[in-house]
Amino acid sequence: MINERIENRSLPVGWLIIGLFSLLALLVPARGQTVSRIETVGFTVSDMDRAVDFYTHVLPFEKISDNEIFGSEFEHLSGVFGSRVRIVDLKLGSEKIELTEYLTQEGRPIPADSRSNDRWFQHIAIIVSDMDKAYAQLRQNKVRHASTGPQTLPSYITAAAGIKAFYFKDLDSHVIEILQFPEEKGLLKWHDLAKTGKLFLGIDHTAIVVRDSDESLSFYRDALGLAVAGTSDNYGLEQEHLNNVFGAKLHITGLRTKLDGIAVEFLEYVAPRDGKPFPADTRSSDLWHWETSFATAKIDQMFTSFKPDFISSGIVQFEGKQLGFERAAMIRDPNGHAVRLIE
Repeated sequence: MINERIENRSLPVGWLIIGLFSLLALLVPARGQTVSRIETVGFTVSDMDRAVDFYTHVLPFEKISDNEIFGSEFEHLSGVFGSRVRIVDLKLGSEKIELTEYLTQEGRPIPADSRSNDRWFQHIAIIVSDMDKAYAQLRQNKVRHASTGPQTLPSYITAAAGIKAFYFKDLDSHVIEILQFPEEKGLLKWHDLAKTGKLFLGIDHTAIVVRDSDESLSFYRDALGLAVAGTSDNYGLEQEHLNNVFGAKLHITGLRTKLDGIAVEFLEYVAPRDGKPFPADTRSSDLWHWETSFATAKIDQMFTSFKPDFISSGIVQFEGKQLGFERAAMIRDPNGHAVRLIE
C-alpha cells in the first residue's frame, strides 16, 4: 500500500531519486535469467464450487478456465503424491488468480488463531474506485471482517497518506484487501479505470509477511530480478486496526516485475515480533498455501546464482497444455512462501 507513481507533479526530490533507481533497476539486467511478470497468484480452497460462487458473485471475478488435473507431472510439481486437483482460473481486470481444490490428499484448514503478522500470511490487494460503496457491498454479502473496518492512513505516513484499505476473509479464511488510492498515489491505470464507473478494478499486488526485508530482497530482487518501487514505514491506530494487530509497526517494501502486472509487497513487522513462523510441514494441499507464479524464459538459468529450496522434485516437464506452461518448478522463499516459476 505504498505510493509507486512518478508523474509530472511537484514531487519531493527523494521520491524522484527512488523513481530513478527503480527505473535503472528495470533497465540493468540482473545476474542470470530473471522473471518477466507475475502470471497468477493462487491458493488452495476446500470447496471449489463454493469458492467460485464467492469470487464471482460477492466479488466480480470472471471464470476463464476450469480443469481437473492428475498424474505424476502434477504430483512432482506440487510435492503431493496421489493428488487429483480441480484448478479454476479467475480474472478481474487484467489480472488473474488461480484456485486449487485437492480432490484427493486434502489438506488442513487455516489455523483459527492466525494473525496478520504470522509469516504464512499472504493476501491480494484489489483496487476499488469507491471504498464506501465497496465496503457496503461486502457488508450486504455478510463477509467476515479481518480489519475492524475501512481505514484511511494518516498524513504522517508520507508514502501511504490518504490510502483507504480494508481486510476481509473469504469462506476459507483467506484474507483479501480492498484498496483505494487518493488522486496523487498509485498507478495511473487505476485512476483511468476508476473513470469507467467500475467499482472493483483489478489486483495491484500480493503482500507477504517477511522476517527480514533485506533477506527477502536477496531472493526477490537479486535472484528473481524484481525492482524496488518504494518503501514505507506504517504505524499508528489506523494501521493497527487495518491489520488487527495491537501495536503494529510495519516496514513495507514494494517490488515490481519488468512487465506490468501484479506487484509483490513485503510486510515486515518491526513490532510486534511475535508472529508465528511458517509451518515446516506445510504441503501444497493445506489451505494456507499460496503460490505466486512468475513467468521466465529459461528456468534452468534461474538456479545458476542461488540454490533453491524445492517444493517440487526439481524442474517438471509437462506434455499437455492444460496448465498453460511447458515446464515449471515450485520453490520456497526465505520465509516459506511458495514461488512457482513457469516457462
